Amino acid sequence: MALTNTFKGLSQDQVREARLAHGLNVLSGKSGHPFWRIFKGIVTEPMIILLLAASSIYLISGKFSDALLLFSAVLLVAVVSVVQEGRSHNAFKKLKEITQPQCTVIREGTEMLINTADLVPGDCLIAREGETVAADGEILQANDFSLNESVITGEAFPVEKDENGPDRLVYAGTAVTSGLSVIRITHTGNATRLGMIGDRLKQVVIERTPLERQIRAFVRNMAIIGTIVFLLVWAINFYQSGSFIKSLLKALTLAMSILPEEIPVAYTTFMALGAWRLMRSGIVVKQMKTVEALGSATVICVDKTGTITQNRMSLAKLALPDGTITDAGTATTLSVPAGQLLQIAMFASEPIPFDPMEKALHDAYSLFTDNDERSLYRMVREYPLSGQPPMMTHVYENASGHRLIAVKGAPEAVLRASGLTTSHQQKVREVLTALAAQGYRVLAVGSAADEILPEDQMALHLDYMGLVAFYDPPKENMAMVLKQFYDAGVQVKIITGDNSLTTEAIAKEVGFRGYDKAIGGEDLMRLSDEELSIAVRDNAIFSRMFPEAKLRIINALKANRQVVAMTGDGVNDAPALRAAHIGIAMGRKGTAIAKEAASLVLVEDDLSAMVTAIAAGRKIYANLKKAVQYIIAIHIPIILIVLLPLLLGWTYPAIFSPLHVIVLELIMGPTCSVAFEGDPLEKNTMHAAPRPVEASFFSWGELAHSLLQGAAITAGLVLVYQVSVARGFTGEHTRTLVFTTLVLANILLTQVSRSRVYSILTVVRYKNPLIAYVLLATMAILAVTLVVPDVSSVFQFVPVPLSEVLWCLLVAASSVLWYEAVKYYRRRKL
Repeated sequence: MALTNTFKGLSQDQVREARLAHGLNVLSGKSGHPFWRIFKGIVTEPMIILLLAASSIYLISGKFSDALLLFSAVLLVAVVSVVQEGRSHNAFKKLKEITQPQCTVIREGTEMLINTADLVPGDCLIAREGETVAADGEILQANDFSLNESVITGEAFPVEKDENGPDRLVYAGTAVTSGLSVIRITHTGNATRLGMIGDRLKQVVIERTPLERQIRAFVRNMAIIGTIVFLLVWAINFYQSGSFIKSLLKALTLAMSILPEEIPVAYTTFMALGAWRLMRSGIVVKQMKTVEALGSATVICVDKTGTITQNRMSLAKLALPDGTITDAGTATTLSVPAGQLLQIAMFASEPIPFDPMEKALHDAYSLFTDNDERSLYRMVREYPLSGQPPMMTHVYENASGHRLIAVKGAPEAVLRASGLTTSHQQKVREVLTALAAQGYRVLAVGSAADEILPEDQMALHLDYMGLVAFYDPPKENMAMVLKQFYDAGVQVKIITGDNSLTTEAIAKEVGFRGYDKAIGGEDLMRLSDEELSIAVRDNAIFSRMFPEAKLRIINALKANRQVVAMTGDGVNDAPALRAAHIGIAMGRKGTAIAKEAASLVLVEDDLSAMVTAIAAGRKIYANLKKAVQYIIAIHIPIILIVLLPLLLGWTYPAIFSPLHVIVLELIMGPTCSVAFEGDPLEKNTMHAAPRPVEASFFSWGELAHSLLQGAAITAGLVLVYQVSVARGFTGEHTRTLVFTTLVLANILLTQVSRSRVYSILTVVRYKNPLIAYVLLATMAILAVTLVVPDVSSVFQFVPVPLSEVLWCLLVAASSVLWYEAVKYYRRRKL
C-alpha cells in the first residue's frame, strides 16, 4: 500500500510559512569563503612581503617612481592570486553544490525528492535503509526500523524504534540501518540535537596529503635557504659598499628569485581543476586526497550486482522441491506449486520493495496471479535479514486470523533451518549448483505454521518450498572496462554477497581474470593474518561476504602495500568504503550512508568512469610534476644570474632589480598553474604500472635533470653577459640582452617541459589553447619592454637591433633544446 494513501503531508503554503518561521535546514558554521581569509592569505605570502619591503626601501630612499612600480606589482600579484584562488574555490563550490544531500518527503499527498536544506518542521519524511535522517522528528509509522545513533550517543550498535515504543524520537545525522519509517519533522537546522552539539562540528582538522606535505616541505626549505642567502648577500654587500639601502635591495632581489611560490599555487589549482574536470565526467570527488590517490591505485574491489551486471533483476526460474524447474521468463501460467512458491517468496519480501530482487518478485506475482491477496494480509511480525549467510521472515495474518509465515534467503541458511533429509538437501544443492553455474542468483524459500513464534527465526519449523532464480545480465561494456584496468596495471577483485558459482559464471562471461580463484566469507574469517595476506593476493573472487569480511579484505590488501579502491552502494559497504584509499559509492543505487563514507561518487553507476578517473589522476600527477620541474629549472638561472655577479664582483653586479624578478615571476605563475594543467594525457601513461603511493614526488634523477636544464640556461645567460661586457656594452644594454635571453629560454623551456619523452614537435600539437595564450602574452610583454620607450626606461633597458635579439634567441634555443636529445634516447628505449 502506498504511503501517500495514509499520509498527506504539508501543503506548499504550509511549507512556505514554516520556512519563514524556521529558516533552512542547515547547520550554521564558518563562512564559505570570506574576503578577510583571501586578504590574509595574500598579505602573508612571502613574495608579497618581499615586494612590500622593497617598495618601502625605494620610498624611504626617495625613489618614488620605483616604489610606485613595485606597489603596482604588489597589486598585480594580488590580482593574480585572487584569480587563481577564485578558480580553485569556484571549482570546489560547484562540487559542493552537485553533492547537495536530498531526502524524500510527502507533500500534498505526493512523494517528492527535495534538498535536505528545504526540509521544514511538520514535513513527513520517509527514511529508508541506507539513508541519513535529515532532521529531528517523531516516528508516525515504522517497518523493521533501526538506527545507528553513534553520531549522537557514541554507541555504534543499531537501535530499534517504532511508533508504539517508549522512544519514538529520531535525530538528524543518525543512519538508518534497516527498514523504513515515516517521520514527522519537529526540529531543523541548529534547533536539532546535532545542531546543539555545536562547536565540535566546526573544528575539523584537515589532514594534509603526502604530496602536499612534500611540496610544503620543499617550499619551506627553499624559504630557509632564501633567508640565509639574503642575510649573507646583504652582509657581504654592506661590508663592500657601505650602503645599507643598496645592499638590502640586492639581497631582496636574490631572496625573491629563490622563493618557488608558484609550486603550492600550482598544486592547489591542479587538484581543484582536476576535481572539477572529473565532475564534468560524472565523477564527484569529495576529498582532495582522492585526486592524488587515483593515479596510484593498484587494485580495485568491485561488487558483482550493479557494477559488473546491470542491476536489472528479472525472475528467471522457479525450482520446486521435486526438482521441477519452470522458466518464468517464457511461461504464461504457473502450476499450483510454482504459484505457491512465488506467492510465499513475494510475501517474504518487503511490502514496499526497494531491493531489485524483491521488486522482481512483486512484478512476477502481479503478472501470474489472478487473485492478488496482498491487501488481505497484515504484517504482524518481522524477522529482519540476518545471519551469515542471511535470511529473513515475515509473519502475516488476515481478517479471519489465518497466519502466513514466509521465509526467504540464502539457500544455505534456509536449508539449515528446514526439515529436509540429508539426501533431499543434496538433491536441492545439485539443482542450486546447476542454476548458479549458469549465472543465476538463487534464493531459497520456505514457509512455516508455528503457533508460537520463537525469538530466533532459525528456530521456526520450516517447510522447504523451492528455489527462485534471478538473472541480472552483465553490462555490455564490462569486458572492455576490465581490459583497460588490466592494461593500466590495476588488479580487479570481486567482493560479493552472492555465491561463488554464480559469480564465477558471470565473471567468466565478461573476461574476468582469475574467475576460478574464489574464497567464501566464512572461510576467510577463519584465516590468520598471515594466511589472509596470501589469500587476498591469490584469490580474485570473494563470495558470501559480510561487512566484517569486506573490511578485513581491504585492510589485508593495504597491509600488502596495495593502493585500494573499493566500490559499494549499501549500508554494509560503509566500513570498507571508509577504510579504502579510494572509497567509490554509486550515485544512482548507492545509499546516503555509502555516499557519505566514500571519497568519490560515480554519478551514473558506470565502472568505466573509474578508468577515466584513474587516467585523470595519472594525468594530474604527471602534469603537476612537469610544472614543478619547469619551475625548478627556470628558477636556477634567475637565482644564479642575480647571485654570481654579486658574489664574483662582475662589472655589472646588479643585473636585475626586484622589478625584473617580479615580472619573471608573473610570467612563470600562470605558465605552471594554468598552462601545464590543461595538457592532455600522454599516450603511454595508461600502459604504465601505477605509481607507488609512498614514492617521493621527485627522484634524485628527475631533480638532477631539472638542475641540469637550469644550469644550461644559466650558462647561456652568462655567455650573453660576458660577451656583452667584452664588447663594451653598457649595463642597460647588457641587462636588456640577458633579460631577453631569459624570457626566450623560458618560452622554449615551457614547450620542452610539456613531455619528458615526446619531442617538442609532438607536444606543440597537443590540444591546449591556454598554453598558447600564456606564451603569446609572454612574447607581448617582452616586445613591449623592448620597443616602447617609456616601458624600456622603467626596466632600465635600451633599444637593441633585431640581430642581437636573434642572437639571444639562438643562445636560448641552444641552452634549452639540447634536452630533445635526452627525450630521443628515452623514446628509443620504449
